[in-house]
Amino acid sequence: MNPTADPMAAQPPTERRRTIRVCYFNTWARELEDARTYADRAAAIELAPLVSDPRDPALLRKARLDCDWYGENARCFAAMRHDGLEFLPAWVSGPPGLIELARQPREPGEERWLITMGQQPQALKTAAGKVFALLAKSGVRHLLYAFDEASRTMACFNDVAPHLDVLIHDEWPLVEAGRARLRPGCRTLHRSWVANLVPWAAPFNEAPEEKIIFLGSQLGLTPHRRRQIEFLRQTFKDRFVASHDHSVSVAERFSLNRFKVSVCPEGRHFASPAMSRSHTDRPFWSGCLGMVPVAENSKAGGRLDELAAAGLILRYAHGDGKALVAACERALAMGADERRRIHEHFNRRETVGTVVAEMIAAEG
Repeated sequence: MNPTADPMAAQPPTERRRTIRVCYFNTWARELEDARTYADRAAAIELAPLVSDPRDPALLRKARLDCDWYGENARCFAAMRHDGLEFLPAWVSGPPGLIELARQPREPGEERWLITMGQQPQALKTAAGKVFALLAKSGVRHLLYAFDEASRTMACFNDVAPHLDVLIHDEWPLVEAGRARLRPGCRTLHRSWVANLVPWAAPFNEAPEEKIIFLGSQLGLTPHRRRQIEFLRQTFKDRFVASHDHSVSVAERFSLNRFKVSVCPEGRHFASPAMSRSHTDRPFWSGCLGMVPVAENSKAGGRLDELAAAGLILRYAHGDGKALVAACERALAMGADERRRIHEHFNRRETVGTVVAEMIAAEG
C-alpha cells in the first residue's frame, strides 16, 4: 500500500440497498399491526368466536393448528433478511385492516409489499379484485405464494391475477385462463411450499436419539396408513414413534429434533394432475430441524428429484415397503457431517422467508 495515497479516494461508492416494508395478509388477523407482536400472541387468540361451530372440539383443534401455522408465517416474514434489501418492521393484517395499508405514511424510499398465501385472498370474496387494484394503485406491490390449486379452485384468482407482481406456485400447469390474466411483467416461480420456520431457529442436534418419527397428517389412520405404521413398528421396534392425528403443532415442532429421522408419508393432492409434482411441507421443516427427511415421492417427483439427487432427502415409492425400510436404515446410519449438511441446506434455501426475500430482491 502506498503510504502517501489518500485512503478514501480508493473506496468504491456504497451501493444503496432498497428499503422494503412487507405486510402479510392473514385471515386469522384483523386490524393492521406489527407482525412480531401478532406472531407472539397468535397462540393466545380465542378461536371459538371465529369458527362455525364453537362446540365442536375437533373443529377447534384444527382451527388452532391453522391459526398458529399462519401466525408462524408472520414470524418468518418479520425475520426476513437479504444482502440487497433493508427490511423495515413487518406488518400483518386481516380483511378489516387491509385498506389501511394504502393509507399509512411511508419511510423515505420505502417499497411496500403485500404477501398473500394459499387461497386466503378469497376471504375478500367478490371484493378481492377491487381491493387489490386499489392497493396496487397506491403503490403496494403484491406477492402471492399459492401452495394450492389457486388457479383452479380459488374463485377470485382471475380477479387477483392482474394485480400480482410475483406469483409463486406449485400447481402445474396453471389454468390458461388464469395465467393469461397475469400482467406481462409478473414474475413467476414454480416451486413447492417450503418450511415456515425462521432460518436457524432450531440448533443442530449433535447426538439425537437413534429413532424414527412418523409424521402423519389430516389423512388420519387410513387402512394404508395403519399398514405403514404397523410395518415400521414391527421392523424398527422401539426405534419407531408414530404421530398420525392430523398434524404436529407449531409449538411441538422444535422438540422433534431429538429424533434422528422423520418419515413424511405422503405428498399432497396425489389424485390431482395439477399437483402431482408437489409435496407436503414436512420434509422441509424436518430438514430445518436437523432430522433426516424420508419422504414418499409424489407422482411426478417435482423438486424432490433435485433434493434426492443431492442426498438431502431420502425417498420411497408409494406402497413400497422395502424401499421405505431401506431409506429409514440409510437415514439412521447417517453421520453428523451428512446430517449437518442437510440442516444447513434447508435453513439456507428451503424456508418461506428466504424464498420470498429472493423474489422481492429479483424484482428490483
